[in-house]
Amino acid sequence: MDLSTTYLGFSLPHPFMPGASPMVDNLDTVRRLEDAGAAAIVMHSLFEEQLAGEQLAHAVYTMGSADSFPEALSYFPRAGDFALGPDEYLEQLRRIKAAVRVPVIASLNGCDWGGWLAYARLLAQAGADALELNVYELGSDPRESAAAIENRLVSMVRSVRGNVRIPIAVKLSPYYTALAHLAGELERAGADGLVLFNRFYQADLDIEELEVTPTLRLSDSAELLLRVTWLAVLSPHARGSLAVSGGVHNAVDALKAVMAGAHAVQMVSALLRNGPEHLRRVRDATAEWLEQHEYESLRQMRGSMNLHRCPNPRAMTRANYVDVLHSWRDAEERLRG
Repeated sequence: MDLSTTYLGFSLPHPFMPGASPMVDNLDTVRRLEDAGAAAIVMHSLFEEQLAGEQLAHAVYTMGSADSFPEALSYFPRAGDFALGPDEYLEQLRRIKAAVRVPVIASLNGCDWGGWLAYARLLAQAGADALELNVYELGSDPRESAAAIENRLVSMVRSVRGNVRIPIAVKLSPYYTALAHLAGELERAGADGLVLFNRFYQADLDIEELEVTPTLRLSDSAELLLRVTWLAVLSPHARGSLAVSGGVHNAVDALKAVMAGAHAVQMVSALLRNGPEHLRRVRDATAEWLEQHEYESLRQMRGSMNLHRCPNPRAMTRANYVDVLHSWRDAEERLRG
């Protein structure tokens, strides 16, 4: 079965790859991912906070007489909070490039203008085949409009595009006011693809200790539905690549994402739960399903259920909201019986 796809300009044998995660910190795991058939390796993000902290620490070292710097450093996460610092990240990128034969996609995570954007060039120089710009931002400032937040993102992408020649994918959240319009603006600013979506890890509250505590919950297939909806909406208009990230755990999940328009399928939680070899099992099950349903290739299926091609496009939009509410009411009436 022909599972080939094109993502960010790369011709890949199939769409399956690990998404950004700490799995890449271990070279043996990276090799296991390649052995399992990963079409590409996506590194976890190098964070804006790491880079800003390093730059400020350098200023402390070179201008140690400035009393304000030690206090300022306390506003940044500790170096130990990150498995790989900026220099170590670049070195790990080089190691991974030397260890595998598939494309390696580096990642930057931030939300504000700053020197961290210059690291895009360093990542390209270190051998990254592409860059994933992971934008994680909570619009909590009541003085800042939605347009200002989106314009800043577009400007950042334009800045990175001006500094590197490698492909750029923007990993978005689903919480923008006009996501379809923003997607077009990002393409015009130089993005070669979009990744839908990053996950917001909401903090929890410890009501006894009165502390904010970080929480981590791995995804499940239920998270895929939001991604399928937006893949279906964006697919008819996107000139670049679309990747799904979050909620793909089995072949059925992957097939839904591709039918909605995905060129690439990124998996993290499923691989953390089941090991790197699970990627091969999902790929093989996808090929088996396509053969059973008499498809000639994955490309033939891609986008077949997007907003312009599915039999009932209204079901992808507001009509689905109405139908779901009615179905719940009908279920209640049957229970009263």
